Amino acid sequence: MAHPVLIVDDSGFMRNIVKQILAVDEELEIAGEAEDGQVALEKEKALKPEVILLDIEMPRLDGLSVLKRLKLTSKAKVVILSSVAQLGSPAALEARRLGAFDVIAKPSGAISLDLKAKRGHEILKTVRAAMGLPPLDMAAVARRAQARNEGA
Repeated sequence: MAHPVLIVDDSGFMRNIVKQILAVDEELEIAGEAEDGQVALEKEKALKPEVILLDIEMPRLDGLSVLKRLKLTSKAKVVILSSVAQLGSPAALEARRLGAFDVIAKPSGAISLDLKAKRGHEILKTVRAAMGLPPLDMAAVARRAQARNEGA
């Protein structure tokens, strides 16, 4: 059974990078995407994801406001993925206080081209932990990818 994840980031580019990171895990399913907090709340109601990867700085409704509302209405675990969520920052501390499962800082600002290389494994590990799944066997993922490439 696939575990649904909702990706919320105002950058389509960043949503695509996160999708690429999660795609290596066959147990995870991208249930949907949202470009701002307002759309995120609508999609959460409709899709009922297990985990929401949530940016903080977004138009219309920021991530911390979304987190406050989700805390009252949703069973989804929220993982903050944001450039303003550096360890110990006010935004990171507030996100934890509001019930975020974990906080992961984007390594290079709002558009982090190096997200996959620098935080990909951490994102996968955290999403799986939020769902109560064991860490992903990266060697098995590599073997499956190699087998697919050889079969192509």
